Amino acid sequence: MDREQALQQVKKRVKNKNLLKHMYAVEAVMAALARHLDEDEERWALAGLVHDIDYEETADQPDVHSLRGGEILEELGYPDDIVQAVKAHNPAHGLERNSLLDKALHIADPLTGLIVAAALIHPDKKLSAIDTNFVLNRFSEKQFARGANREQISLCSKELGLELDEFVSIGLEAMQGISERLGL
Repeated sequence: MDREQALQQVKKRVKNKNLLKHMYAVEAVMAALARHLDEDEERWALAGLVHDIDYEETADQPDVHSLRGGEILEELGYPDDIVQAVKAHNPAHGLERNSLLDKALHIADPLTGLIVAAALIHPDKKLSAIDTNFVLNRFSEKQFARGANREQISLCSKELGLELDEFVSIGLEAMQGISERLGL
């Protein structure tokens, strides 16, 4: 399965432009993490791109989201490690995240929301206008971007061996690299 095939499958199931942008952001962050951690960049990016393939179908069923995504990916013939990472990225299921890919997807997912929210509160509303410290300052504001699970993001040190500032920097730089696609 290559990126173009994956993107076609995603676009068949996902119509919301903001959700697509989120999936592109997670794809970019996962690719950057793979490069940094010396992992398979294409495979990790693919997992990021397809991780919410079922979201519109399961939006009203958070207890089903990602499990259904895993089923869809299995039906499409995706490798087991990507299917497992997609299933495990939703903390609602309590599935163990054993591989580095599982852990990275779980942690990268909420980071993208935090970074987008930080960019949107900046007067320029651009990713290029913010830096790691700007995002970290927002991270410490509990009322800011409440949907961006800080506990999940903070697992970067324990599960990926990356300090929070390094993790945020990798994610921000990755998203800045696709800022036009993200509209930021």
